[in-house]
Amino acid sequence: MADNKQDDEILGKAYDSKLMKRLLTYIKPYKKYVIIAILLNIFVASLGPLRPYLTKVAIDDYIVNANYHGLMIIALLLFGSLILQAVVQYFLTYYTQYLGQRTLYDIRTQIFEHTQKLALKYFDRTPIGRIVTRTTNDVESLSELFSSGIVMVFSDVFIIIWILVFMFSMDIPLSLVTLSVLPVLIYGTFLFRKKVRETYRDVRFHLARLNSYMQEHVTGMSVVQIFRKEKDELNKFSSINADHREANIKSIFYYALFFPGVELLSSIAIALIIWYGGGEVVQKSVGIGDLFAFIQFTEMFFRPIRDLSEKYNIMQTSMASSERIFKLLDNDTFIKNPENPIKLNGVKGDIQFKDVWFAYDDENYVLKNINFNINPGETVAIVGHTGAGKSTLINILTRFYDINKGSVLLDGIDIRKVDKRDLRKYISIVLQDVFLFSGTVESNINMDNDEISLEKIMHSAKTVGADKFISNLPNKYSEEVKERGATLSVGQKQLISFARALAYDPKILILDEATSSIDTETEQLIQSAIEKLLVGRTAIVIAHRLSTIQNADKIIVLHKGEIREIGNHQELLAKRGIYYKLYQLQYKDQELRKSN
Repeated sequence: MADNKQDDEILGKAYDSKLMKRLLTYIKPYKKYVIIAILLNIFVASLGPLRPYLTKVAIDDYIVNANYHGLMIIALLLFGSLILQAVVQYFLTYYTQYLGQRTLYDIRTQIFEHTQKLALKYFDRTPIGRIVTRTTNDVESLSELFSSGIVMVFSDVFIIIWILVFMFSMDIPLSLVTLSVLPVLIYGTFLFRKKVRETYRDVRFHLARLNSYMQEHVTGMSVVQIFRKEKDELNKFSSINADHREANIKSIFYYALFFPGVELLSSIAIALIIWYGGGEVVQKSVGIGDLFAFIQFTEMFFRPIRDLSEKYNIMQTSMASSERIFKLLDNDTFIKNPENPIKLNGVKGDIQFKDVWFAYDDENYVLKNINFNINPGETVAIVGHTGAGKSTLINILTRFYDINKGSVLLDGIDIRKVDKRDLRKYISIVLQDVFLFSGTVESNINMDNDEISLEKIMHSAKTVGADKFISNLPNKYSEEVKERGATLSVGQKQLISFARALAYDPKILILDEATSSIDTETEQLIQSAIEKLLVGRTAIVIAHRLSTIQNADKIIVLHKGEIREIGNHQELLAKRGIYYKLYQLQYKDQELRKSN
């Protein structure tokens, strides 16, 4: 849990050149749009300062001299510059937003593609909400950086440059007077950045605490309610929430102080222009048009400075988000495929575990020196107490995890030398916790595989007995299924899962506690179907209820990660070992339930 919290509390630097360099690689495919956007920025930035200059010309050259014809030309030029700026601004906005959305699309796609390659080990240790946040919130935080940050910062810089060019070309002394407030502005901006950085760290820290607390307590809400701790937990949450509120208020304080400060300096600069420039106008050394132009230049000069301060805030958020995104993308918890995989052909279903040792954390072994064979077409059951390692065997066979020592062979080939997708093509699995996707009954059975026809889907459903309830649904196989199959019963979801497994016609069928959470009638329905389904297939069955596996060809008894007994039902009962004790306990429990 500590690692997970730390992941949300990544704060990083306000600007990290390595992160920025990596972020810029995402806009390389759209270099053409970046160049166009920058050129449009340079052009549109020049149109703004052009208007004060035209105003100066209008006043000094035409209004003072009462030249109506020349004044009309200047007015048309001003109007034309506004129209041109609006048109260019449209294309600039379109290109920058297009660039931003394409880039976000690429990043989201890369994250999703990367998570599909990660091993289950990563998902066991990482909350789902955190992964979703990386793909949604954190990527969305980069939106402004790509659409209005990286490219649009050129607009602010070029506006300042163009203003300075116009000002100094018109009157150097008046320009220096105008910029006399600049040292104060630079120092104030430096302090602002420093203080905002500190408050931003506080906001992110308290937000991470808030998210962690919410996630933990919503997940464990049943425990909170059963022990009547709602009031205590609310008080704790209110305290954490208050810390987050105060951190935000502190951040707002500095923004509320900085922007009026910039306005004040702008007003002081205008006052200095009127004071100094007005005197120059009186002495006829500066035209009144120059005075008007410099006042407009000053108002325009401080606007991009305020915008750049906003860009700094965007930069901070983007750096923190990108650092978390890249931490996910750099995670290499993979089950790696061999460089030269062996191609599986004509799989028979012969499975061998040889001296297999496995630990989830590389230290505490949950499987120890596992040795057994499963012949093609055999049905083998694996039993044992909770935590004995039954499901782990399945995770190893499907290469959701790789073993630490030993080897697992399929038809004599080490499965680590086989491509994972090629291996899993021959295996179907029905889990205890059935997962159904949002979609239709049909899409949940064929998993949107066009090669599996509706006829084959219906045949699979009929074989396992699922067609009885599916045919009673309003839209039958086109019936919409909500996420995780919320509108279906446990038994119905189990039957759909069976139909899904059969539709792929596997050579190896795995039933992981597949009948332990369904009613007796449904269990009988499935059991009768299983006898037909297992013909010609290698089957591995894991079940807590031993009554469902009595006809298995072989039963493997696991205890604390080790194989203690192997044999069929009658042989194991005769040994009077662990299996016998498990059977006796379940038999007595069943008799007790019957008597009640």
